[in-house]
Amino acid sequence: MYRNSIILILLLLLPAISIHGADTKQERNFIVEGNKLYSQKRYAEAETMYKKALTVSPTSEVARFNLASALIRQSGSADPNSGNTPLSDAISLLTELEKTAQMAAIVEKAAYDLGNISFNSQQYQQAIEHYKNALRKNPDNDKARENLRLAQKKLEEQQQNQDKQNQDNKDKQDQQDQQNKDQQQQQQNQNQNQDKKDEQKPQDQQQQQDKKDNDRQPPKQQSGGISDDNAEKILKAMENEEAATRKKVEARKQKANNARRRQVTRPW
Repeated sequence: MYRNSIILILLLLLPAISIHGADTKQERNFIVEGNKLYSQKRYAEAETMYKKALTVSPTSEVARFNLASALIRQSGSADPNSGNTPLSDAISLLTELEKTAQMAAIVEKAAYDLGNISFNSQQYQQAIEHYKNALRKNPDNDKARENLRLAQKKLEEQQQNQDKQNQDNKDKQDQQDQQNKDQQQQQQNQNQNQDKKDEQKPQDQQQQQDKKDNDRQPPKQQSGGISDDNAEKILKAMENEEAATRKKVEARKQKANNARRRQVTRPW
């Protein structure tokens, strides 16, 4: 049962049906020789033989398929998307054969091999389509049917894992967005508190300045320019001065009266 490695089918075809002309015989001989080398695992030499067959008959479907098989055997674990490699060349040959080959067996086996390559690359949807194409040409291909079911199961698991990964990424993004929002709100609150302090500071400074100015100002004066305390002091001083003046006047009068009385009682 196919699990983790590519299943490759060794295609040893019977000689091509003879057609009039020496080129057809040469093509057949090159393919037969290539198949012998392929069976001996001499894949590079087999590749050379298949290419010689194609120089004789460029449209040979058998030679192109066998060449693709030889290239796959030489590719090892190469990445099919890594550029010009034996595997990428094999994929190009098989893809064309799957679409245009006239021989049903060639279409079936090309589609099957493409399904295996896609499966190995974890491109399960493509693998499913290739296995279905193989089964359309040969419904009795049990290996294609088995691999189709496995690819469908792998695709389902892949989609579930992708959905889980997407949800995890969304949760992380939501969490990050909330953290950013909280930080922005915290920064906004700090800015607002600082603005209030900045607004309150000039008012406090002005109140302190006003208090200092009030301490330095003289006592409040009346409308005449003299404060209440000074006016009261001046008024009392005037009253004292008047009282003293009256005492002096009375003392002078008393002295004068006394003098007159002495003159009367004791004349000179």
